[in-house]
Amino acid sequence: MLYCISVLAQYIIAGVGDVSVDPSSPVPIFRQIAGYVRRAVAAGVYRPGEMIPSLRAMALELTVNPNTVQRAYEELEREGLIHARKGRGMFVTTHGATFARDKSEEAVLAAFEQGILAGQDANMPGERIRACFEQAWKHTRLETKTDRTRQT
Repeated sequence: MLYCISVLAQYIIAGVGDVSVDPSSPVPIFRQIAGYVRRAVAAGVYRPGEMIPSLRAMALELTVNPNTVQRAYEELEREGLIHARKGRGMFVTTHGATFARDKSEEAVLAAFEQGILAGQDANMPGERIRACFEQAWKHTRLETKTDRTRQT
C-alpha cells in the first residue's frame, strides 16, 4: 500500500496528469491506461528496473476490469516498454524511458501536424497558425505552472 501511495505522489509531483480513465472517450480504456503508464515512464515516475503497479492494484485504482489492465500491459510489453518477471510483476525495461519519450515525441508531432493541416484547410496563413501555437503554448505553460503551485 505504501508503495502505491509513494508512486501516486511521484506521479502527481511530476505533473504527468490524472490517474483516471474517461469511459466516454473515443479512446479505448486499455489505451488510456497504456498512455498513462507511458507518460509516467517518460516523466521518470517509473524508472528502468522498477515495478509498475500490479494488474489488480491498477484495476482497483481505476475501477476497471483487470482484463482491461492486462490488455494495456500486454500492449506495453509488445512495445518493449515493460517486461514480466514470472511471479514478481511487471517492470520497466532498461530502455523503457527512452522508448516512452520517443513515443511521446511522435504523438506530439502527429498532433502538431494535424493542427497545421486543420489550419491550412481553413485557409489560415502560416503566421496565424504559428500564433495559435504560441497562444496554446503560453496557455499550457501557465496552466501547468498554476497546477504545480497548487500542489506545493
